[in-house]
Amino acid sequence: ENNLTAVTEFFLLGFQVSQGLRHFLFCVFLVVYCGTICGNLLIITLVSTSKTLHTPMYYFISQLSISDILLTTNIVPNLLHILLNNGGTITFIGCFAQFCFFGVADTSECLLLSLMSYDRYVAICNPLHYASIMTISRCVILGAMCWLFAFSIVIIEIISTAKLIFCGPNTIDHLFCDMVPLLELACSDTSIVHLEIYLIGIPIILIPTAIIVMSYTYIVLAILRIPSISGRQKAFSTCSSHLIVVSIFYWTLFCVYVVPTKGQTVTMSKILSLLYTVLTPLVNPIIYSLRNKDIKKAVHKVVYKRAI
Repeated sequence: ENNLTAVTEFFLLGFQVSQGLRHFLFCVFLVVYCGTICGNLLIITLVSTSKTLHTPMYYFISQLSISDILLTTNIVPNLLHILLNNGGTITFIGCFAQFCFFGVADTSECLLLSLMSYDRYVAICNPLHYASIMTISRCVILGAMCWLFAFSIVIIEIISTAKLIFCGPNTIDHLFCDMVPLLELACSDTSIVHLEIYLIGIPIILIPTAIIVMSYTYIVLAILRIPSISGRQKAFSTCSSHLIVVSIFYWTLFCVYVVPTKGQTVTMSKILSLLYTVLTPLVNPIIYSLRNKDIKKAVHKVVYKRAI
């Protein structure tokens, strides 16, 4: 044991492809990152400055945008560095810090999406009591609880993982410091940490999923009882954007963390991880802005004021 050398840094391989393809991917991810930041900042700015958007639904959308900015900013800048240099080193503390921000953003997004589903359920199934149930102060408290709970869960996992001994290989065949590839490098027994991840991680995915499924089951049943076609279309349009975002996020999350990965190649795992760390934060503001009349009106007002 005295001959063991503690690992002080890790080497992230990234994509092991030709230089030309790496430079192409660098340009693609740079454009995607800029688009993600601009789109989500636009949503946050509009919600905070437009009085018509000071509602529970848009508050949760702005919180989702904050989560998306945190998620993509934590991953993409370092990924760009890795693509340019055909890999890159990250310190031991830096690796755990990256996983911390990644875990907090990902967990909070799961919880926020379930809150948004419940908000739509109350709005459609119990509209007369919506104002008294979904008050702004209550929504702010729920939003803060999402972030605090996400941080607490991730800290528990980090403390458990930090107790492990890393003394052998330090090469992580991934795009960022995720827990699963990190545990593969540990020299000590990881069974307890793996058990902890399953006991904590699976409920965090399954419970919000159950809330979303139950909420939308009641929503669909309520919408089908609306006699007019125009009324049904209006009700469906208020939920369609959120349903698309939920579908994209949870599909990729299930593919990476829930579905068995024995037959899944490392490259496929990397591509799937990009879908919810890079693609989802980009498409979220696009979906909400393109399919939402209130946000479109807020954008037009801002543009009109600047034009004057």
